[in-house]
Amino acid sequence: MIKGIALLLLFQLVGESIVFSSGIPLPGPVVGLVLLFIAMQLSEVAGIGLFNEAETAADGFLSNLGLLFVPAGVGIVALWSELQSQAIILLAILVASALLTLAATVWTFIAVKRLMGRS
Repeated sequence: MIKGIALLLLFQLVGESIVFSSGIPLPGPVVGLVLLFIAMQLSEVAGIGLFNEAETAADGFLSNLGLLFVPAGVGIVALWSELQSQAIILLAILVASALLTLAATVWTFIAVKRLMGRS
């Protein structure tokens, strides 16, 4: 399990290093995750079981993922009066962000469909 966690952290470090050195406007962990995905796919095609321990470590993290929501829930309960006083603004922001996300998703789908149709 320690080797798996070390491997996950290594890819995060590589992603952070790439972002820091190149100035790409992406989070380093996202770049590391993409590199990890590519490396895992290449490892699977080659038939090398290099990432078995990383998968075990990731499964361990995912099984405890619910614990990460506890601080958010405590914050909501602790600041409930503040949330109530800002409820209309928060609701407007939530609706606007949902609509923007929907519009971006539809636009992306249409753009990919057009690109796939051309090739």
